[in-house]
Amino acid sequence: MKKLIVIGGPTAIGKTNVAIEIAQHLGTEILSADSRQCYKELNIGVAKPSLEQLALVPHHFIDSHSVDELVSAGQFEQYGLEKLDTIFAKKDVAVCVGGTGLYLKALCEGLDTMPSIDKKLDAEINETFKQQGLAWLQKEIEHADPLFYHQSEKENASRLLRALVFKLSTGESILSYRTNQHKTRSFTIEKYVLISERDVLYQRINQRVDVMMQDGLVEEALALFPKKELRSLQTVGYSELFKYFEGEYPLEVAIGLIKQHSRNYAKRQITWFKNQNQFIPLYTYEILKKFV
Repeated sequence: MKKLIVIGGPTAIGKTNVAIEIAQHLGTEILSADSRQCYKELNIGVAKPSLEQLALVPHHFIDSHSVDELVSAGQFEQYGLEKLDTIFAKKDVAVCVGGTGLYLKALCEGLDTMPSIDKKLDAEINETFKQQGLAWLQKEIEHADPLFYHQSEKENASRLLRALVFKLSTGESILSYRTNQHKTRSFTIEKYVLISERDVLYQRINQRVDVMMQDGLVEEALALFPKKELRSLQTVGYSELFKYFEGEYPLEVAIGLIKQHSRNYAKRQITWFKNQNQFIPLYTYEILKKFV
């Protein structure tokens, strides 16, 4: 039977290099499970693989979409399964790498069937969000669905919007539709999560942000500033710089916030992976020893 090797882990832990080395050794291709690296306009701020890295192994779900089209976990599930079918037609094994937990869950287990939402309400809420911003959205979802709010990634505007629209459309929390019933796949799956000491990871995150700034993140964010209200751009590294451009705080503060929010995000990712008992935790050298 065909096999999918999943490499997960928090931001900046080194997933890209590990996945490339494993894929090279196995002579196969990589499916990315990163909810932001799929957007061709985002590069520096999402730590997208370099052109040299992309040339080493065929990658999928990198530069596949535009920020003007918001990609959902359900769309990724369909995209990923189609790409895996193509890969498995030629190879016995494929590698999936990423830190977006919902995308990994969608690919490996499938998503729960949800009732339809009110499209008019969805448009109205999204328009209000564009005008009022993230703070307004956080207050609204905390009031409408406090259980979801306290379990959510509070900086993830896409998920907060989806939960708010769902609650106001159906009268029920989106959490009530999480059945945890797994869909069967036509391939076996091995799941691994990269681990490291917390202080080492946080140091890597801080250093990565410094490198991003040197590589031109400010200029990249400035070019995207006219589209700052797009949900696909409500992400760490860009949101903080957008506020800097608006004069809310100086650049030094923005850089500090990017580091802080990146560490916060990594902490949430670590918690998510710990709660997924199918993932085998390994240090980088352990997983490379296993496959290379």
